[in-house]
This record gives sequence, structure tokens and C-alpha cells, in this order.
Amino acid sequence: MSAPSTRLRLDLAYDGTEFAGWAVQTGQRTVAGTVGDALTTVFRTPLRLVVAGRTDAGVHAEQQVAHVDVPTDALRHAYSRTPRPDQPEFLALVRRLARFLPSDVRVRAISRAPAGFDARFAALRRHYRYRLSTAPYGVEPQHARFVTAWPRELDVDAMNAACAPLLGLHDFAAFCRHRRGATTVRDLQEFAWVREHHVITARVVADAFCWNMVRSLVGALLAVGEGRRDRDWVTGLLDLRRRSSDYAAAPARGLTLVGVDYPPDDQLAARTVVTRDLRVRRDSSET
Repeated sequence: MSAPSTRLRLDLAYDGTEFAGWAVQTGQRTVAGTVGDALTTVFRTPLRLVVAGRTDAGVHAEQQVAHVDVPTDALRHAYSRTPRPDQPEFLALVRRLARFLPSDVRVRAISRAPAGFDARFAALRRHYRYRLSTAPYGVEPQHARFVTAWPRELDVDAMNAACAPLLGLHDFAAFCRHRRGATTVRDLQEFAWVREHHVITARVVADAFCWNMVRSLVGALLAVGEGRRDRDWVTGLLDLRRRSSDYAAAPARGLTLVGVDYPPDDQLAARTVVTRDLRVRRDSSET
């Protein structure tokens, strides 16, 4: 029988520029590895993080969510020796992690996860933003790590028109790097572009994203915005069962995870069960 544990929810933000993505990789600097090492040091026991959305190398997050199961007898290490009753339960832990972590990743908040909470499977949807600058001088220096400089003008109206047929439940295999046994069926709930002067932003929302999907969607639509492809070409990509080589994925620099939605606490367990079952059925249908 395993020892009792307490599940904690972590809300994180990071500049992904110098990380090799979220997932732990041997010999690579990753977000999960960096945060996991800090938590292991604090709690004095190895810990594993489960995340809402595994971001690729160079991709950023403003509102990432993860959970970690801490052995209950190790939880005492999270508290201050002189706790104040008027402060949040894990404020001392947030402050300790701020000392352990490098400046490009922050654990912004920690709380006890409600019953049924699973950072990955309980999530309803993930929100991403992709930002480009078409300014002749490139990107403003203070935004250079988070915005992609684009040297050509883009037709935002044409891009929005080409996005419309992609919305809804589809197999996005043409937009995903292959991962054996993983489904590429997703519900794309929003894909829209807005321009503010030289800055063009894509809003991309789905129940979940497969590997490289957001950057691939953006890359395909950039071909439309430049006039090299049309709406019918984009729609036709949905008929493919393998990733298309007709376009290049957009650079990681401009992509940021900006939010993860969850249902009310009393619906978390049911959402987790439904999502796990849906993933299993989708994966099984492709084998």
C-alpha cells in the first residue's frame, strides 16, 4: 500500500527561451526538471509534476497549471516555523521556491487541490496566443523574447477566413508531429487573428493540443496571409492523415500559453473520467 499523499495545485509562469520544453529530458534544461528539483529539495523526497499542457522548447507560459502529489508526512516542510494565521497556507512555500528557482520560471501560487483535480485530464480547454511583429525594424527590444519578427506583410482578413473551416472537432494530423499511439483528434474552439498597428496576434483555443499543433496551425495560416496559399488549401489539409510538409511551423519564440480552464470543483472528478475515457477511445480508434 502506498503512503498517503496530498495533491497540490501549482500555478506557474516561465520564459521558455532557454528551456528545452516542459517535459523532463536527460541532459536538458527543462521546466519540469527545474521545478521538480526545487520541490524535491524542499520536501526532501523525489516528486513528479503533472502539467496541463506540455509546452515545446522555446515556448512560454503566463498561466500554466500543474499538480504534484506530496507524501503527507513530508508536507510539514512546506510551512514556516512561525506561521501567521492570516496568510495563505502555502505562502511560505511559494517564497522558498522563489529562492531556489532561476529567474525565468516562477511558481506564482500553490494551493491544496480540490477532490478530483487533475491538472491534465480535468482541464476543459487551453488558451494560447501567438504574437508577430511586421514592423520594418522588427520587434521592440522589451518584447524580443516573446514576439516573432515577420519580414512580410500579412492579410489578416484572409487568415481569419481560412481559420473558419478549421473550427470544431477534426483530426488535425496534418498539423501535428507524429507521436506513436497518440490521437490527433481535437476540438478547436477558437482560432482568430487581430492586428494592433504592427503587432498581429493569433488567439488559439482547444480542448487540448497535440505535439506542435499550435505552431503548425500558425505556420499554415502565415502562408495564407502572405498570399502563397488560399483557404481551400488549408481546408484540404484536414483530409491528410500525416503531418503536411507544405508549410513550416512558426518559430517557438512567439507562442505563449495564457490560460487553462477547469470546471467547478464539484465537476472535476467527472471531467477527469470523461477526458481519460475519450483519450483512450480516440487512441484505440487509431491503432
